[in-house]
Amino acid sequence: MSSEPKEYCLTDICDDVSYGYTASANEQCIGPKFLRITDIQGGLCNWNAVPYCNIDAKNKSKYNLEIGDIVIARTGNSTGENYIIQDDIDSVFASYLIRYRINKSIADPYFVWLNLRTDNWWSYVNGAKTGSAQAGANAKVLGSYPLSLPSLTRQVGISKLFKIINGKIFENTKINQTLEQMAQALFKSWFVNFEPVKAKMAVLEAGGSQEDATLAAMTAISGKNADALAVFEREHPEQYAELKATAELFPLAMQDSELGEIPEGWTLSEIGAQIDIAGGATPSTKTPDFWDNGDIHWTTPKDLSNVKDKILLHTERKITKAGLGKISSGLLPVNTVLMSSRAPVGYLAIAKVPVAINQGYIAMKCNKELSPEFVLQWCSANMPEIISRASGTTFAEISKKNFNPIPLVKPPLELVKNYTKQVSAIYSLIENTMRENNSLTELRDTLLPKLLSGEITLPEAEQAVSEVENV
Repeated sequence: MSSEPKEYCLTDICDDVSYGYTASANEQCIGPKFLRITDIQGGLCNWNAVPYCNIDAKNKSKYNLEIGDIVIARTGNSTGENYIIQDDIDSVFASYLIRYRINKSIADPYFVWLNLRTDNWWSYVNGAKTGSAQAGANAKVLGSYPLSLPSLTRQVGISKLFKIINGKIFENTKINQTLEQMAQALFKSWFVNFEPVKAKMAVLEAGGSQEDATLAAMTAISGKNADALAVFEREHPEQYAELKATAELFPLAMQDSELGEIPEGWTLSEIGAQIDIAGGATPSTKTPDFWDNGDIHWTTPKDLSNVKDKILLHTERKITKAGLGKISSGLLPVNTVLMSSRAPVGYLAIAKVPVAINQGYIAMKCNKELSPEFVLQWCSANMPEIISRASGTTFAEISKKNFNPIPLVKPPLELVKNYTKQVSAIYSLIENTMRENNSLTELRDTLLPKLLSGEITLPEAEQAVSEVENV
């Protein structure tokens, strides 16, 4: 038998091609998961966030998703976006997705899906989309995508290698999601719900001592009960002392304010008084000297639309020094907090590279008492209020004038420093994991086309992967 690759179209290697089920998603835990276009962006899926579908048995059988099924978006800006089912999850798929069920005697589904993550695929999709108001492509058009398939054994070998890389990227992504949730939860506990203060008050109101109140605050901060704290003190006396010192930073009572009750000794301010705000601009794209061979990061909110971890490490476009000269805010320093001010309002990230910005941002330089981590989480916690102050007829936009007066409850400096010490360690871990993911993604995207074209062998690719740390 010839070892030369064979040429197919996508539909040639499918047992079934079907459009999805038309229904409304249900947030209640009734029926199977209901996979939609919005759930599969970037070739990833967070199944915990996927809603449910109340569907009868006959239709459930018809629209059921199995391991190895590939779903492809057929409409809008997401046309061509795709995902492969890798877990045995009770699920069906929505009407704007098309399911391609691969004939496993001809092709390895994961290998086919890898082909649908290449530049060749996206170029094909962009050329195939039709429609002016809502561009899209149907099952026949998407199914006509040409594929070159080597032997099934080689397909499986390539798939195995890239499952290792993608698995590591996915695990890192989950780790960062957990870390971000930890940072959010800590901010909410300390600075929104004032849980350590309220824990102290409850003990004092019940007749307890100040020492008892401090222990209650330590429990609120650490999640450890009295017995666990006693063990913690014996086994980790230094960390116990740090926890106690943190608890002592919180007051014993609340006080009235214009915003309602806030911790005693804390003050009311406005966000604009606590940070320095900068806006941006776009150098003329008609002037090559502003762009060609530029090496200065220049960001638009589109960059943040692809950032899941609230840290910006790179930008899609770069400008020259001449281009930078056209932006009055200049080059913003590392640890500037970025918030998209329009289309949409509310993308957030801390810049970990010096960056220039376009006009779609409110950039916050944290040169005063509030740290970048505090400001980032404050913006996240107050996003409903920020969005409510946006205005505009074509699209909502939050101006600096409307953003600056938003009220802020300001804790004492020592408490901000304590919070920042803990959360900056979390964001350092997130940044390191993001950098590892970027290296893995670059490796994956470099190796894949070379393997598919036969430029390198599978053993050579395996050697390249083995040289990447922690893979």
